[in-house]
Amino acid sequence: CEAMRVPVGPLSLLLALALLSPWGCAGGSCPPRCVCASNLLSCSQANLSVVPAPLPRFTAVLDMSHNNVTRLRADWAPARLPHLHTLLLSHNGLAFVSTEAFTHVPRLRHLDLSSNRLRTLDENLFSDLGELEVLLLYNNEISTVDRTAFENLGRLRKLYLGQNRIARFPLELLREGTRLPQLALLDLSANRLRAVPAGELQALPAWLRDRLYLHNNPLTCDCLLFQLLDRGRRRHLSAVEDFQDELRCFLQGASAHIKILDLAGKQPLNCSKAREAVLEAYLGDTVTLGCDSRWQGVRSRHWVTPGGERVLGDGGNGSVVLLANGSLQLRALRPEDGGTYSCWVAGPLLNETVYVELLVHNFTLHGPHDTLNTAYTTLVGCILSVVLVLIYLYLTPCRCCCCRGAEKPPAPRDDSINSSVLSTTPNHAGGTGEPCGSHIATTAGTGQNGRFKGGGTPPVPTRQGPKAQRKVSDPDSVSSVFSDTPIVV
Repeated sequence: CEAMRVPVGPLSLLLALALLSPWGCAGGSCPPRCVCASNLLSCSQANLSVVPAPLPRFTAVLDMSHNNVTRLRADWAPARLPHLHTLLLSHNGLAFVSTEAFTHVPRLRHLDLSSNRLRTLDENLFSDLGELEVLLLYNNEISTVDRTAFENLGRLRKLYLGQNRIARFPLELLREGTRLPQLALLDLSANRLRAVPAGELQALPAWLRDRLYLHNNPLTCDCLLFQLLDRGRRRHLSAVEDFQDELRCFLQGASAHIKILDLAGKQPLNCSKAREAVLEAYLGDTVTLGCDSRWQGVRSRHWVTPGGERVLGDGGNGSVVLLANGSLQLRALRPEDGGTYSCWVAGPLLNETVYVELLVHNFTLHGPHDTLNTAYTTLVGCILSVVLVLIYLYLTPCRCCCCRGAEKPPAPRDDSINSSVLSTTPNHAGGTGEPCGSHIATTAGTGQNGRFKGGGTPPVPTRQGPKAQRKVSDPDSVSSVFSDTPIVV
């Protein structure tokens, strides 16, 4: 403002204060129907349909609640507002928010869009708000949530989405830990969730599960869900302990909702109570016991072993190590390392004790050489047996290797009745050819296979008739098993 000469007196004092005020000439005038106090601008219940313009650059808090601003366009703040950290737009009937609506307010930390008529959270809707810490979206008509709507919200701590129509929320944003790394409160109560991944939620840190609100949803009864909430009740997590009556589920065949925490032993699920934290390991393994505390601002913590030994740093010969993040690492496990370990946490408000039970199996998980699976071994054995049988049947070498060229004439037709099918000794009578390497002895001497026969082979009697060709059985021949001549021993 230009310099002004003001008469001395009470009026001049008021004028000087006006010039020094941020709403004086240097900062612009307060918008009509709004109340201005320092860097606060309140236009609540002013029956406005648009955000008044221009807004002073030094505005830190802007209250536009309880008006008729149904659409928030990209030009609602034509100039950059570098000091604005709180924007209140609740109870406006707001149905549309441009993806570029927050381009000129990058320092926003608190955004209230509750009690409006929003139906979707579009892609990259809040991506320009890198410093946002609290986002209120409860009591809207939201049914669709794009997983990229919360992109770049690395400082977001509280997200309120209760009393909407959400049937599925991208909980993978919590599991990854990279999208919303500082999120400590997530309100999904009073929506239309029918199922939640209880196993994945159990893997979340306790400080996040302590503020994960799922009550007043039409959830389907499940034992994993019961065990998740049962652990939360025993850990005194506020999201479970404070809303036990509102945590209900549908059981097949039941006419009404039942309390999830009453599912223990109830048919047809017959859910069993879950143990707090159980970790299984084997001899020689290295395991890490996590101190899953519900406090984020932990001042100090220490562990107590099953034997009552307090661990503050490296213990023993280095087999027990307290890591920088508060976890306890056990190396080269022994059977005596099993038991219940307790982590004592000094939180910002109260202290907490976390118990972890370690089961050490008295054998190693893998030996020096992994053995074949039993089924695989059985299959290989069967295949080898079949191969050996085929080799025996079709690839057995000829027993008369020295007489392959000699053709043995067929035996007489009438001799087949007395020859043995199991005989390995060829017939000596009835043919003109002789077996390979054989010699017919006429006197006492060595017999078949080099054995000595005291009496020799009796001569073949000359007979007439159809049985003239009948031979005498060799007492030592196996071929006489089915012969009508008695076997002489």
